[in-house]
Amino acid sequence: MTSPPRLQKPPLKLLSVVIPARDEEGCIAATVEHLHLELGLHRVAHEIIVVDDGSTDTTWSLLQRIAASMPELRPLRNEGLHGFGRAVVYGLDHFRGDAAVIMMADESDDCRDVVRYWRELNDGWDCVFGSRFVKGGGVIDYPPLKRIVNRIANRVISIVFGIKLNDTTNAFKAYRREVIHGCRPFLAPHFNLTIELPLKAIVRGFSWTTVPITWRNRRAGIAKLKLAEMGSRYFFIMTYVWLEKYFSRGDYHRQNTAHDVSTADPAAEPLTSRSQPVP
Repeated sequence: MTSPPRLQKPPLKLLSVVIPARDEEGCIAATVEHLHLELGLHRVAHEIIVVDDGSTDTTWSLLQRIAASMPELRPLRNEGLHGFGRAVVYGLDHFRGDAAVIMMADESDDCRDVVRYWRELNDGWDCVFGSRFVKGGGVIDYPPLKRIVNRIANRVISIVFGIKLNDTTNAFKAYRREVIHGCRPFLAPHFNLTIELPLKAIVRGFSWTTVPITWRNRRAGIAKLKLAEMGSRYFFIMTYVWLEKYFSRGDYHRQNTAHDVSTADPAAEPLTSRSQPVP
């Protein structure tokens, strides 16, 4: 499955970065401050939405303190059921931008890649998917077992859906607002949202491209992803989207708007010329 061509679209005006956070007092301040600085240096109008997902440490008070001097920061508290996916969706329910980037709270994602996402979105793509496992990308201190499981899981997803995307499970991705609306409702309450969003976007006909990104293991706090708990949940979401792809008869497929059809760019590069090889 390849992406539809990108379209000529009006420039985006505001970027929303959605960051779920639970007990991240050791790194959330640095994550927010570095991101704000990088986006400011490149003159990207932005808001940073950090969703506190039931923290029991000082994460919330740190966010309140930073927000007092940083208007671009919008701390939100998820007062309902907790879970990575629920926190992200809570942020997506409240973002104001023309596009959203989902980013981790632990400084594992590179702020410079957010700027690159913004530029690719403004080039007409509906979605920008980062990959750590293509030329130009990389990982630092990736736990060996997690890396093995990651590569197997992504290979399976690539084969099942017939897509040249080798890092579907990575949460760090960017979407135009219409993609977020077009992929609802979201079912995944946990880390399995990381595959629900991109797979739905692909299956429902939104354009996408892939860029190399860098990732480093967290330097503070405790990783929240538990491999033993997530296998069946990932499988459920993968099966759900696969069934939609082959049996929904296009009921949820993207409906082109008038300006999408009239401004299609015939010179747009095909996805295969810009995307990564499947490992």
